[in-house]
Amino acid sequence: MEHLIELKDVYKIYQMGDTAVHALDGVSITVDEGEFVAIVGQSGSGKSTAMNIIGCLDVPTSGSYHLGGVDVSTMDDDQQADIRNKMLGFIFQQYNLIPKLSVLENVELPLLYAGLTAARRREQAMVALGRVGLADKCKNLPSQLSGGQQQRVSIARALAGNPSVILADEPTGALDSRTGREVLAFLQKLNAEGDTVVLITHDNSIAVKAKRIVRLQDGKVIYDGDAHDPQAVVQPGEEDEGVALS
Repeated sequence: MEHLIELKDVYKIYQMGDTAVHALDGVSITVDEGEFVAIVGQSGSGKSTAMNIIGCLDVPTSGSYHLGGVDVSTMDDDQQADIRNKMLGFIFQQYNLIPKLSVLENVELPLLYAGLTAARRREQAMVALGRVGLADKCKNLPSQLSGGQQQRVSIARALAGNPSVILADEPTGALDSRTGREVLAFLQKLNAEGDTVVLITHDNSIAVKAKRIVRLQDGKVIYDGDAHDPQAVVQPGEEDEGVALS
């Protein structure tokens, strides 16, 4: 069976003066349709670089990346933008909502780029807002919503184009712990409804909400398996041993 996401022996090497920095050092990861996978690691582990490659925001130095069976590792910027718009929904730490646009207009934005008619944009955006329980706030401005509600708007924006993959980059980073738990519960709900979710985080207690954890350290995969296996979060010699398996 074809994987939805397949990174094969991916290297990403940056030149820092005379030094070659291996941000990713031979990484192979697959994600299948309907999975909920957390890519976890401390600062400098390579998780942000992995997110940029999976999100078609960057290309590997070597190795291949297939998204939905298409090799995107050799695409130019325009081709990457096209596949990004068709296949990926992004959720960011800072919501990235446009203050002067209503909630509905914010959710419609990716659909505008995709060239949908006004009626179709509104219909899909309202369905997405309904899924996150905010259809009644469609005319509000972002500033009239709480932080948790704003993050739910950004989840609706990610859902509006019916993407193959939802990419969530530290989605609870700007939220208090209770609201963060609510947002994670939303991601679990979306996954239960059939959406494929890839979550990027440095926080073990968040990572264990996924079904599978891929742990990166120094640009290499050091664990890939069940999120509830104790090895998923505890690694000898690592800081931040957040053994939050409750």
